Amino acid sequence: MHPWHDIAVDPDRIESELPVVIEIPAGSKNKYELEKKSGILKLDRVLSSSVRYPANYGFIPRSFCDDGDPLDVLVLGQEPVVPMTLVYVRPVGVMHMRDSGKADEKILAVHAHDPAFNHIRKLEDVPPHLVAEIQRFFIDYKVLEEKEVVVDPFEGRERALEVIRTALSDYWKMRANER
Repeated sequence: MHPWHDIAVDPDRIESELPVVIEIPAGSKNKYELEKKSGILKLDRVLSSSVRYPANYGFIPRSFCDDGDPLDVLVLGQEPVVPMTLVYVRPVGVMHMRDSGKADEKILAVHAHDPAFNHIRKLEDVPPHLVAEIQRFFIDYKVLEEKEVVVDPFEGRERALEVIRTALSDYWKMRANER
């Protein structure tokens, strides 16, 4: 099974039960990344800066973005999640950024089955300091690699859902062009 291509996403359930494959557990300095051809998780690098991932980090199966990768997701929850675990999430916002000149959007979501996050339904429900920490992480995480990252403010749930729908549609366009 290939985690990018073989996990179905029900477009009618993306608001409450969106599947995400975790690549990086919260608190890690290791940057794991899906090897697109094989579907195996590889260690891309260890972060150079003295920061750690502020949330579990993964991707939406059967999605595709302008950077050539599946759509990234930060998943808020009580515990770090083991890489290659499938988690169902509820999207609450989106952060737009440019990483080395390329658009690289990040969906902010909560674990749909974590009781400590059950009350979070929209971006405004997320503690503001946590949102600031996440933005700061992405501003700082490549500083010592001397790579430029530009982070824009988060946008809310409706914009996040638009970005997700576009990425799901773009996946099928990309697959059709491969044939």
